[in-house]
Amino acid sequence: MRKAWLVAAVGIGGAMSFIALLVVGTYMAAGGIANGAGQGNVGLAKGAVPATYQPLVQKWGNLCKAINPALLAAQLYQESGFNPNAKSPAKAQGIAQFIPGTWATHGVDGDGDGDRDVWDPQDAIPSAASYDCKLASYVKDAPGSPTKNMLAAYNAGAYAVIKYGGVPPYSETQNYVKTITNLEKSFARPTGRVQPSQQAAGAIYYAQKKLGTLYLWGGNGTADQNGRFDCSGLTLAAYRSVDIDLPRVANDQYNVGPHPKRDELLPGDLVFFSDDLTNSRAIRHVGIYVGGGYMINAPRPGAVIRFDPIDTPDYFGATRVTEDGANAVPDKRTAA
Repeated sequence: MRKAWLVAAVGIGGAMSFIALLVVGTYMAAGGIANGAGQGNVGLAKGAVPATYQPLVQKWGNLCKAINPALLAAQLYQESGFNPNAKSPAKAQGIAQFIPGTWATHGVDGDGDGDRDVWDPQDAIPSAASYDCKLASYVKDAPGSPTKNMLAAYNAGAYAVIKYGGVPPYSETQNYVKTITNLEKSFARPTGRVQPSQQAAGAIYYAQKKLGTLYLWGGNGTADQNGRFDCSGLTLAAYRSVDIDLPRVANDQYNVGPHPKRDELLPGDLVFFSDDLTNSRAIRHVGIYVGGGYMINAPRPGAVIRFDPIDTPDYFGATRVTEDGANAVPDKRTAA
């Protein structure tokens, strides 16, 4: 990794050498930072949940001790991407993806309007929280984490959790529990500084080598595209070069790790831009932060990959990439 930084510093000239040195210095200073994720009263990260649903998720995510707002948000994102009209081949319906039989038993009238509508988030989000808490009550005597046991019961049934005394030895169930608990970190408001990614320097080095490359909508850098990228194609390729697979589009890349504040940014963080600063699903652009208030990005058609400042009115926020977080994000789309 040190060799990569030396090559980068030589290749981009005086001003960019300063940025490269800043990157190195920032990593040295950040080396001992510990993960700030905590327990207790959990808030939601800025814009991680669409503003329309945030009050519901915050309220109902505190329904019982086994869940919290970030965990509930992670489930909704995993199930539907916050799409209230989502349907699945298994006939799961709505933002919380209830199948009709489960909805008939566990759906609640969350908004008190006299009906239980699986397509209405005002009912479906409270129902998801209520169902989680009901499952938690079924497995409350099982050893281990009440939250992980609840998630396991959601996936495999309460009987399996009771039978095995905790998360059962089913790979699908264990992966589900791991996925949701990793996604939870992306939706939780950080309570302290978050640990920097060890792969970030390599991702920046990759992006630096692409400076001057002409933008291409939908570009993934393949030979048939003459090595050209769009914004999320560049970030995907940069992190793939260090063996982290990001989802394809920018608003899903936002969920691959926790969200540092502006004054906590470190080189390698992904930085995001949107015309709606209350909704991460509306994110339209992403770049890789390099320090000093600048990012490398593929800006738009007709432009080349370049350095740009991040402090603009449409700056949405940032994500510190983690391998577990990237692996947890459902990648349902293939175009930027």
